[in-house]
Amino acid sequence: MAIFQDYKQVAQQAPQEVLHTLQTSMHGLTAEQVVSLREQYGSNKLTYHHKTPLPVQVVQAFVTPFTMVLVILGIISFLTDYVWATPTTRDLTGTLIIALMVIASGTMTLIQSVKSTNAAENLQSMVKVTVQVWRNQQLQELALDELVVGDVVKLAAGDMIPADLRLLQARDLFVSQAALTGESYPVEKQAHYENSNYEDITDYPTLAFMGSNVVSGTAVGVVIAVGSATRFGKVTQSITNNKKNQTNFDIGISQTSWLLIKFMAVMAPIVCVLNGFTKGDWEQAILFGLSMAVGLTPEMLPVIVTTNLVRGALKMSQSGTIVKNVNAIQNFGAMDVLCTDKTGTLTQDQIILEYHYDANHQEDDNILKYAYLNSRFQTGLNNLMDKAIIQAAQNELQIDDSQYQKIDELPFDFSRRRMSTIVQENNGEVEMVTKGAIEEMLSISNQVLTQGQVEPLTTQWHQQILQQVAALNHDGLRVLGLAVKNNPQPQVGSELSVADEAQMTFLGYLAFLDPPKSTAAQAIQALHDHGTEVKIITGDNLLVTQAVCRNLGFTVNNLLTGAQVSHLTTEELAAAVEKTNIFVKIAPDQKAQIVQALRTNGHVVGFLGDGINDAPSLKIADVGISVDTAVDIAKQSAAIVLLKKDLMILEQGVITGRQTFGNIMKYIKATCSSNFGNMFSVLCASAFLPFLPMQPMQLLLLNLIYDLSCLSIPWDRMDAQYLKTPRKWEAQSIVSFMKFFGPTSSIFDITTFLALYWFICPQVIGCSFSAASGTIRQQFIWLFNSGWFVESLWTQTLVLHALRTQKLPFIQSQASGIMTLVTTFAVVVGSILPFTKIGTTLHLTALPVSFWGLLLITCLAYLLLVTLVKRWYISRFSTLL
Repeated sequence: MAIFQDYKQVAQQAPQEVLHTLQTSMHGLTAEQVVSLREQYGSNKLTYHHKTPLPVQVVQAFVTPFTMVLVILGIISFLTDYVWATPTTRDLTGTLIIALMVIASGTMTLIQSVKSTNAAENLQSMVKVTVQVWRNQQLQELALDELVVGDVVKLAAGDMIPADLRLLQARDLFVSQAALTGESYPVEKQAHYENSNYEDITDYPTLAFMGSNVVSGTAVGVVIAVGSATRFGKVTQSITNNKKNQTNFDIGISQTSWLLIKFMAVMAPIVCVLNGFTKGDWEQAILFGLSMAVGLTPEMLPVIVTTNLVRGALKMSQSGTIVKNVNAIQNFGAMDVLCTDKTGTLTQDQIILEYHYDANHQEDDNILKYAYLNSRFQTGLNNLMDKAIIQAAQNELQIDDSQYQKIDELPFDFSRRRMSTIVQENNGEVEMVTKGAIEEMLSISNQVLTQGQVEPLTTQWHQQILQQVAALNHDGLRVLGLAVKNNPQPQVGSELSVADEAQMTFLGYLAFLDPPKSTAAQAIQALHDHGTEVKIITGDNLLVTQAVCRNLGFTVNNLLTGAQVSHLTTEELAAAVEKTNIFVKIAPDQKAQIVQALRTNGHVVGFLGDGINDAPSLKIADVGISVDTAVDIAKQSAAIVLLKKDLMILEQGVITGRQTFGNIMKYIKATCSSNFGNMFSVLCASAFLPFLPMQPMQLLLLNLIYDLSCLSIPWDRMDAQYLKTPRKWEAQSIVSFMKFFGPTSSIFDITTFLALYWFICPQVIGCSFSAASGTIRQQFIWLFNSGWFVESLWTQTLVLHALRTQKLPFIQSQASGIMTLVTTFAVVVGSILPFTKIGTTLHLTALPVSFWGLLLITCLAYLLLVTLVKRWYISRFSTLL
């Protein structure tokens, strides 16, 4: 609910009139007013941020492509086995097994979904986005959702607009409204309404809207709407088809799911028809075809994917990495290029003011005093350099703040790269003190202060200053220039503006040291060893960046400046980013262009940033990474937030992402190849055997045991070699994998068929199948079915262990203890089953000693052949999973 139904009305009212209507003041609300207004107008929370209701999660867990296939098969089984069957042949066993599989898959998916939601909420609660609010006549820092209508908030560069606001004060305020309007350029906002006709409410300069962010300048505004009552909230509620952008991982999962369903839809009817014609029993043929369809359906895929992602997110949180979107984990592992700023990533982000020199390169306390006045009274961008200046002045000087009064300020922005404060001393003298990049400061100065005298800023002075600064840059020091203007007068209007930053007197410069981190070189090497190339994209100058790289031992392959990038075409930039790993003097929009060029070239790009100018790149990158101390817009744009700005944590994130992806691929590839092999085996058996190689209920039970054992895969480990290379989803690799390893397992199914049909079964029964009849023939079939049931379970489990690693299974690479225990238990249960009463009801019968000898030889031969095929496959495709 909003207090103002017509925003045009509040946009045109004077600030004091708006405050009067809201019964608030510039000093904010009282605690009692906050409670009352929250009850009346609601909290500052958007509907789409609410937790998904449990009933919806239940539906999402049970309504998946795979479970729907199982449900359809279950209905058909119920009709054929019970409804249409004669009273003496009615059997619900198959229907119950399918129902159990649906319940198991859906329940496990639901459990992991709830865990995923809770984990994401717990992790995101660690990432705080706050706003400065006047409450009880004090400026407080509160979480965004604590705002109420009538709150008076203070804004600066980098802040998110926390709700819909009527601006009360604004100074050089530029706001990005791209999320609302799609405008790529920031728009200027102001507190005073000018009579004009505006087409859209977002065009009104006196209003600021939730969903936008402050690019530069400062402001004070009063909240006029919160949560779903804001314009942004209404837009999100009105979107009925709000599809998220699909990542490579999302697309891969979807493609694989439908590939397997299509494969099942084609092959199951073929098996059904083939058995119907060759055996003459169409009822059994239909049931067997349905059972094969169930066997070909990897119904545990959603469970295993979700479990892997949740485990990955929780594991990363333990190393100080907060995953806001669990699907970003796989992209983290696939990342092969990391673009990062220099400051705070390669450096300690603990800036120290080393020198404060005049134009003659001499230490001068007067320079530090003016720098202090600039930093102390600015209220815009929260900058570490300002903190360093204030700290140095407090240690070295005795400045009485009461001797100065702030008159105005011109906030920092990234286009002019400087900021000014206007202060008045007790004697009435007014001074504009400006601090910024050295080139910009020289460009707005026409005089220089030297030894207490003001001289023209000649070309000689200009060159001398630049040479001195270059020497400092070469030593890795960052340098800012300082200038002053006495009693400045506005050129236009009654207030000073950026146009008045001209004809200033250059005072000197400030040199800052931001030492490299002790672990930076090690971290870069670690990422390189894992196939992730680091590219430095910084707004700093060439000499400082080269000094840092030199101290780190970072090899500069090629270097581009922002000026050079601006002259490149799209095609030229795409070629340049491949061979360049250092970009200096880069503007914010150029950062995004570089990231996009790398993505267009096929790279999975991560971007690590914490500033306002990093937000576009964080959104464009495959993996946007920020830090908990970043500005609001950076944290909001990132998918992953680091609690510590340390590249070593990134390396751990990369490893976890690849472990997560690898475990998912184990299940998909092993199951697909096994299913494809089983289908090939069944086609051969259907063509030549006079009976079904396995009964429908036996096939369903086999699939259930195998799938339940696969739930241990998320707890498995990956070989160190696998983690060295970025991993991207390639659906075509699954098809190739099936073609190679499916027929491999079929070879041993067929040899088992031959041994059972011609040797073992006749030996136990006492005659061949053709000579048997009645009960003897039925015992022959049951013994054959039991043999393939056990052999299939053993070989499917061996497939899982053999194909989980490129090395020799069990010898060079062992599965985790949990996976080994669970899969072994499944094999033991399946092997004992033919000797139990449950097995008897399923027409399974005890197997002779000769079968176990055959099984041992089959397993050893299978492992040997798989090892040879693996080497052939790896030599051709370079990787296994």
